[in-house]
Amino acid sequence: MNTETKLKIKNDLYQFVQKVGSQNKASQQLVGVSIGTISNILADKWDNISQDMWTKIQKQVSIMVGAEWRILHDTKRMQMMRTVYQDAQNYSEVFCVVAPEGSGKTEPSRQFVENENVFLVKCKEHLNRKTFLGDLLHAMGKDSGGYTVYEMMSVVLETILIADRPLIILDEADKISDQVLYFFITIYNETEGKCGLVLQATDHLKKRIQKGVAINKKGYKEIFSRIGRKFVELPCNSVDELKRIAMVNGIDDELEATRIVNDSELDIRRIKRLVLAYKRKKGVA
Repeated sequence: MNTETKLKIKNDLYQFVQKVGSQNKASQQLVGVSIGTISNILADKWDNISQDMWTKIQKQVSIMVGAEWRILHDTKRMQMMRTVYQDAQNYSEVFCVVAPEGSGKTEPSRQFVENENVFLVKCKEHLNRKTFLGDLLHAMGKDSGGYTVYEMMSVVLETILIADRPLIILDEADKISDQVLYFFITIYNETEGKCGLVLQATDHLKKRIQKGVAINKKGYKEIFSRIGRKFVELPCNSVDELKRIAMVNGIDDELEATRIVNDSELDIRRIKRLVLAYKRKKGVA
């Protein structure tokens, strides 16, 4: 990777930091990128920055800055998600939000994490207890190196208990294992009334919890109780909302926007792909 490319990545990283408000918040949103790495790149201290790290940052930041997907903030779904997050944070509530894949659950959390003491973890199937806690500590701006699982959990709980109205959001929570899901119970038990928790996922998590309760599987009745024995099911995006999403992202022909939505199966990821394909065809992307 040549110097010119690195300078472009540095500039994109700078713009991203300005957008989210701080290097700490940028580090929370970028996967596998520490505050120290961000600081060194912006300060032109590149000697210890590997090629893999440059590429990792480029894939996340340059796409965000150069081809940013615009979000509609007045859809029923976005408004409902903001209400859920605000209630969870303000009143230390616990919610489990479910909606279909590609319906736009993740973006509201990325927007809300810009608020103070909001910690977002994007769950993955390969996470074990230690890597999950490592990701959570990273979201909190804490170092996780060299700690045992017990020590990591202690730092998590300590951070929560001294923070003002903290909120933890677990995105794609249906992907985590039972052992990691049990940490949800531990965090709740140790911080009840002092921390908001939101699990968001597809309805696979709802079915999994309901099945676990039905067969009396370890921990599942506790989890169901902690979320108030209720799932928050998001309303579907309307056709009109999806058309407006397409048009605010560069589709200036209403008939073309309608065609895109009709071909999308109401999946926002599909709409994004179709919008970008249309713009490339027109030579504007």
